Amino acid sequence: MTTQMTEDTGRRFTGWHMLALMIGFFGIIISVNVFMAVSATRTWTGLVVENSYVASQEFNTKLANARDQIAMGWEGGLEYADSTLRFTLVDGDGNPLRPQTVSVHVSRPIGVTGDQTLMLEHMPDGSFSAPVTLDTGVWNAAIIATFADQPDYEHRARLNVGG
Repeated sequence: MTTQMTEDTGRRFTGWHMLALMIGFFGIIISVNVFMAVSATRTWTGLVVENSYVASQEFNTKLANARDQIAMGWEGGLEYADSTLRFTLVDGDGNPLRPQTVSVHVSRPIGVTGDQTLMLEHMPDGSFSAPVTLDTGVWNAAIIATFADQPDYEHRARLNVGG
């Protein structure tokens, strides 16, 4: 009888190899999940209003004010050109309205990078403007015009900068 000799390379798959494979596999999965969770919380907080209870209590009042302003023919318009944000607010006859202050909060639809609040200045033509540099992309604008003898006028607009 002949015995065949095989050469042992010394490479065997042991329990330690399996442990290293499992740690590597789950380590990658956990690392990707942590990265995605951190990225999600840094780019968008999910916050729409500071206090949802207070916002719900004010909703009907704001809705009634908006209906009154629509009935009076108030119309707002927002445009962005040449690094200037310009807001116009006119009555039903097309005459410019003169609020005490006009503020605009510009933000990305998703994310908190680049968010800013601007106070617009009254211009001789009846519009309100402020210089601002907005990066290319989509922006949301929330405008609030305050009056001494009328409820605040709120206007929402979406801007598409650079295409």
